Amino acid sequence: MNKKQTKITILGAGISGLATGYRLEKAGFEVTLLEKKDEPGGSMETRFIDGFPVDFGPNSGLDTSPLIKELIKDVGLENEMIYANQKGDKRYILKDNQLYPLPTNPVAFVKTKLFSAKAKIRLLAEPFIKKSNDGYYQTISRFVERRLGREFLDYAINPFVAGVFAGDPDKLSVKSAFPKLYRLEEVYGGLIKGMIKGAKERKQRAEQSKQNAKMFSFQRGMQSFPRAISEKLKNSVKYNCTVDKVSKSEGKYKIVYTQNDKTDEIVSDIIVSTIPAYQLEKTFKDLDTGLIPHLKTLYYPPVKVLYLGFKKKDIGRELDGFGFLIPEKEKKSFLGAIWSSVIFPNRTDKDKASFTLFIGGSRSPELFKEESSFLLARVIKEFKGIMEIKNDPILVKERMWTKAIPQYHIGYIEQERYFEKVEIKNPGIFLGGNFRGGISVGDCIINSELTCNRVIEYLRASTKIT
Repeated sequence: MNKKQTKITILGAGISGLATGYRLEKAGFEVTLLEKKDEPGGSMETRFIDGFPVDFGPNSGLDTSPLIKELIKDVGLENEMIYANQKGDKRYILKDNQLYPLPTNPVAFVKTKLFSAKAKIRLLAEPFIKKSNDGYYQTISRFVERRLGREFLDYAINPFVAGVFAGDPDKLSVKSAFPKLYRLEEVYGGLIKGMIKGAKERKQRAEQSKQNAKMFSFQRGMQSFPRAISEKLKNSVKYNCTVDKVSKSEGKYKIVYTQNDKTDEIVSDIIVSTIPAYQLEKTFKDLDTGLIPHLKTLYYPPVKVLYLGFKKKDIGRELDGFGFLIPEKEKKSFLGAIWSSVIFPNRTDKDKASFTLFIGGSRSPELFKEESSFLLARVIKEFKGIMEIKNDPILVKERMWTKAIPQYHIGYIEQERYFEKVEIKNPGIFLGGNFRGGISVGDCIINSELTCNRVIEYLRASTKIT
């Protein structure tokens, strides 16, 4: 069988599915992508409001690997790519209703009022803390408190986890959710020693750590990226498709799907699934019943994205950073805020400022039981107080994600092992997407390369391609 005779179907046209499909087409295969929505991008969702792009999903990516820039160049977006304003390098943490910049160097750490003298002295002990044997069964909270102390957990890691995962550090597995952080202890014996020595390794691989990588977006928002990839795939993407079920059929896989109220089917040699676990649960129920409990275990918390616009003259504090995160101890009604028009100035008029706030997550999903208008009024009041804003917003837009980001909780390794077992039991099935291998835009792109290589290796090993 040659490459053109090999039928490859990809479920989902988010960034993971599109990047995988593009790489496979570039390698000479013909692919078909089935997407539930009427547009590409998945959670990468950009809308234009008053002529300006507003991102209701990922607001940016991190340029951590040469693979990212390579893909951007390949799909013709290089001239549309923009890097964040340097003002966005400063990140704030809320403490006692005041914003303190997160220290980024030893001198700033010594001077900061974010941490007490006791916490600073405690950090000096980190290189002498022994490794843990808990592995996958250690929460990020337990890991950080053991190595860095409680105060660092409360006012650095707790808000950081809420900002990245909308997650709860008391539940997330450090080794599954933050494997690079865990690796610093595992390989180098500590975080400080690992950061120093690990920098040399990244330099050799031409990679950047997430702390130092440049933040990027596009002139017309993040959804420009999946849209550009889908344009390269031309007619390979079918929209408005709900995959009803997948079953085995004479050594191949039969995919039954509904498109615009009409049922159709595809017989495929390869299926790459990049759809969320809660959708895959319904799709694969006839293929592997043992998979269902593992998919049900994956929790996606609800998150509301609130986009606010204000007149700059009404804002009492300087806009000189990326935004701020809120520790759980501060007892606020939202997780944090990105200063969108500071990071990417083309997001609004010069006399206005725009902000993106995040509400809910694993920390406080119960907030959504409250009347929405009351919740939003309270969040806006809290935000105005923190930012010293004297008048009401001139723009309010919101987007509710009832199932936002997959959580790599303690025990996630059991799910991961079963996913591998499913792939072994069902040759030609590949499970991907952001519930495996990382949730960031960069992680999804890097993993698409790995998935593409796995598909090609499988086909060669099974002599299905020449």
